[in-house]
Amino acid sequence: MKWKVDPIHGWLDRMLSVGYGVVYDYVYPRFSYYQRLQREVRDLVEAAVPARVERRDVRVLDLGCGPGNFTCALAEAGFTVTGLDSYAALVGAAKEKRRARHLANLAFRQGELTRGNTFRDGAFDQVISIHSLYVHPAPDRLLREAHRVLKPGGHAVFVNHTRQIGQWSTLREIGRRDGLSAVLHCLLWVLPNSIFEATRERIGPHYWDEATFSAQVRRAGFAVLDMRRTFLGDASLLVWARKAET
Repeated sequence: MKWKVDPIHGWLDRMLSVGYGVVYDYVYPRFSYYQRLQREVRDLVEAAVPARVERRDVRVLDLGCGPGNFTCALAEAGFTVTGLDSYAALVGAAKEKRRARHLANLAFRQGELTRGNTFRDGAFDQVISIHSLYVHPAPDRLLREAHRVLKPGGHAVFVNHTRQIGQWSTLREIGRRDGLSAVLHCLLWVLPNSIFEATRERIGPHYWDEATFSAQVRRAGFAVLDMRRTFLGDASLLVWARKAET
């Protein structure tokens, strides 16, 4: 996503990002699927820490951090984390969280990694990207830049949607498997996400199946260590990857 030159479009885009941040902050702690995904990502970040290395010495970049919920969780786990997002309003909300929680090991920046001048080569030990690839105008370039800013031997976790989630077929599938209470719980996220998808700037979406996602990650220079289905009705794919040693 990017800011429009047209002032009216820019204002509408900013209002959408503010609304998204507010809704996300409400949904995030109440939506069990987010909590499970957060644990999955954190477990992989922890698993990639070399022996005898302190967490505070592990530099993690969160791409498309939004209002910073995942980013704060990693900082609270002891890692040195930088959150990057192109939306000023969301970065502002994330910075408020950092100040409120007094997290000295956390920083947020507004910027676009694919411009190539945001961070130096090998600046981070790990990179994560949670549901930001599918709405990026050039996800292949984003993966290449993630590879560039990752140090040799560093690890990355990428999570991307495989399909549009705001469809009744997803809810029917969850209902058949987990019952009505699960469907009602999922509406907490599905309804606002459907509104966001209907109103956001039309970029993509880039939904990737296993073969496409694996090929994109490998083409960017990574080795794929693990791939699994995750999130709401297994509608997302998680890829754990590594940059080769030099």
